[in-house]
Amino acid sequence: MSRRLRMWILAVGCFGFAAMFGAACLRLPGFGGDSHPYGDRAVRAALAHRTANVISAVNFDQRAFDTLGEETILFAAVLGTVVLLRQTREERQVPPTPAHVALPVRLYALILLPIALVVGLYVVAHGQLSPGGGFQGGVVVATALHLLYIGADYRALERIRPVGMYEVGDAVGEATYLVLGLAGLIAGSSFLANALIPYGTFNTLASGGSVPLLNMAVGMEVACAGVVLLARFLDQAVEIEEEDTK
Repeated sequence: MSRRLRMWILAVGCFGFAAMFGAACLRLPGFGGDSHPYGDRAVRAALAHRTANVISAVNFDQRAFDTLGEETILFAAVLGTVVLLRQTREERQVPPTPAHVALPVRLYALILLPIALVVGLYVVAHGQLSPGGGFQGGVVVATALHLLYIGADYRALERIRPVGMYEVGDAVGEATYLVLGLAGLIAGSSFLANALIPYGTFNTLASGGSVPLLNMAVGMEVACAGVVLLARFLDQAVEIEEEDTK
């Protein structure tokens, strides 16, 4: 495909997007007004499905398909990073050099690690009830594990971070989201429809129907993806170096 043809395809795509985006903006409510039809509808739908956190209701119920796209982007980004940063023939793996960490920093990291881990899991588990959810909690969990790199050393981090298992967890989280979506079709509804299980009692942990299930799938995928992503970059910085060709 020539450069000229690619530019024409890009121009047509940009023109089509600009036309549709402009038409959508013309129908938006006035800025600063007291009419918020989309917000009101989102709140009503969240309450009807027993989801206290309206943001999670939008992410995992009303617009769950959009969330699948966001999750897939992260999955593809991690996959691309794994491929690009894999060890090549011109590189070799060396033992990590122990780093000296000040005692106050070491103690702070070791104390904060279990606290951050529990907070991250709490945010994931209560995403349908309070601010947070799978994306936020997954990032906290992945970050918490890497406090061991500061509190101990890189070898200690490697012992609790078998990258292969986290790669599998990343794929399982992505696949679980898809399976839950397909289950909606099998149940006679639509893809990712919140119609698989009862909505439960409002403002309790078992509420929101399939919202907590999708939320936990995303939490697993984001946490594992974060660990794998950081592992590849840290391996390149700490353990991988070019072969001496001399």
